[in-house]
Amino acid sequence: MTTSVKDMLNTYPADLGGVDQEAMAACIEACVACAQACTACADACLSEGMVGDLTKCIRTDMDCADICTATAAVLSRHTGYDANITRALLQACATVCKACADECGSHADMHEHCRLCAEACRRCEQACNTLLESLG
Repeated sequence: MTTSVKDMLNTYPADLGGVDQEAMAACIEACVACAQACTACADACLSEGMVGDLTKCIRTDMDCADICTATAAVLSRHTGYDANITRALLQACATVCKACADECGSHADMHEHCRLCAEACRRCEQACNTLLESLG
């Protein structure tokens, strides 16, 4: 399946080196999807009657959305590529996605938005780890 992420990677005028383009595209897509899920989950939490009990969830959602957005942006830029920065960012993204998935997962039985967000976070965590492994 072709996606706009893959299409854009394919149009890059220079060689992307040994980067696994499938893993790169999957990671960018997972980061964007996770950022959207976390933003929507935080907003849904704010609309819950027990919003005070969801403070940590909201904060974790917001942190995760910001880091996923930054990760997708950095992964989308290739000129002057620095593998050390990419690795550090992927590790941070996987870490925050795990934390957010755990936090949202603890509310998943009461809030469907938390369940769906936790799933998106776990997919993103896995995509970051897969790309990290391919970078060596």
